[in-house]
Amino acid sequence: MTHERPRGLDVLHGVDVLRVFCSGDGRHGNPLGVVRDGRPYPDQRSRRELAARLGFSETVFVDDPERGVVDIHTPGVRLPFAGHPLVGVAWLLDLETVNPPAGEVWVRSDGEFTWITARAEWAPPRTLRRYGSAAEVEALEVPPPGEWTYAWAWEDEAAGRVRARAFPGRGDGIDEDEATGAAALLLTERLGRALNIIQGRGSQLLTAPGPDGLIELGGRVLLEGR
Repeated sequence: MTHERPRGLDVLHGVDVLRVFCSGDGRHGNPLGVVRDGRPYPDQRSRRELAARLGFSETVFVDDPERGVVDIHTPGVRLPFAGHPLVGVAWLLDLETVNPPAGEVWVRSDGEFTWITARAEWAPPRTLRRYGSAAEVEALEVPPPGEWTYAWAWEDEAAGRVRARAFPGRGDGIDEDEATGAAALLLTERLGRALNIIQGRGSQLLTAPGPDGLIELGGRVLLEGR
């Protein structure tokens, strides 16, 4: 998996590029574009076009930085909820709550990690496919477009350590998603326990189930550039 700098990115203004769910040594993480002021992109078409131009798995448009109102786009579709964009924009703007279309998301920080609290029911449908070993997950080829698949296996079940890879299957140029918060929420709900997930090339996502169906999702965020 490679993430090349999109053509023409240097002439864009007001786009912060983050890496969300980095490993402990600051590597990996899922690239994210954050448009701090969404007003120059007033409609869904202009936002979708910019998201496609940037070429990241998701781009966030901030419509109200005070209340944390945001709009999330892949290169092809608008999402009511997505994990790594919300963790990233919460870290960047130092927000206490973020408000995507799905609902209000609470935020906290413990220094190294930024956490959001959300409901798994907000996550788009995903096929969670279990494999027998981490090696099997790592050896998988990218499947043809069609089904959004989250491939996972226990790396250490007693410790809650999971190896995972994500294949969106949308045919929009994102063949594999490096770190997928929404799928991590779904897996946490299914297993009913806290997880330490290594996804993609080495990104790290942490989860913890809470009361009333809420789940915490956390990770490290780094600013890649503007």
